[in-house]
Amino acid sequence: MRPGARTPEELETLLEDAFVVRDREAIAELFEDGAVLALGETSREARGGMQIARVATQLWADDRSYLADPRRVLQARDAALVVADHAINVVRRGRDGRWRYAISLLVSNNDTEQERT
Repeated sequence: MRPGARTPEELETLLEDAFVVRDREAIAELFEDGAVLALGETSREARGGMQIARVATQLWADDRSYLADPRRVLQARDAALVVADHAINVVRRGRDGRWRYAISLLVSNNDTEQERT
């Protein structure tokens, strides 16, 4: 088992790293059981680490990645909201002390450019 994120910001960095090296197992470990990932440009959702890892594989096939760019982190005890330019994430600290994604909404650069035109 890999060491996990000790902070919400570190969780963001670990997700970016997993995308860069295209590590499906690492991505799956960053999401809690029953977590949901939604892609902003579609109504497509994935639930649970393994399904989310499959979506990541599809994103890699489209030459897409994830950039950890948290602009604001609001934390209340064991839950946090992470707001970034291209994502809104709800993360929680588990009993093991590691932070994991509970809800992740990803919006690509293309989506924001299309909205402006």
